[in-house]
Amino acid sequence: MIKEWATVVSWQDGVALVSCDVKASCSSCASRAGCGSRVLNKLWPQTSHTIAVPSDQPLVAGQKVELGIAEGSLLTSAMLVYLSPLAGLFVMGGVFQMLFGTDLAAMCGAALGGVGGFWLAKGVSPRLAAREAWQPVILSVALAPDQLRVETLSSEAR
Repeated sequence: MIKEWATVVSWQDGVALVSCDVKASCSSCASRAGCGSRVLNKLWPQTSHTIAVPSDQPLVAGQKVELGIAEGSLLTSAMLVYLSPLAGLFVMGGVFQMLFGTDLAAMCGAALGGVGGFWLAKGVSPRLAAREAWQPVILSVALAPDQLRVETLSSEAR
């Protein structure tokens, strides 16, 4: 199970809208040079994602929850997104090379195959995302912001 902390945006009718910070999820690999997620996150300005998660327990805005998602679903979706365009690129590039025998045809076939792979991933992903096993679940709930009170002692009371 992959775990990530998120902030509740709203809760209504048993569904919590939570916001996950993308940069926080990649903070563990900040020291590694090969973190592809970190490089991709720099390309797009959106740094948080809002998702709907079922929750029987009433939640308040600002409350922290720990979300979990199965490793298998995460690996399968990553393979779908990365490997289907790559496979389309190689397969269609090879087919166009065999059919037409020129490098230009192979490049055109590779481009068509890569785009086709992206379309395939885009078409298949909603059906996979609808599966129950692919849905994030709330593993634990932190205290609501108004339930935690911190008092500091003055220097005279010490």
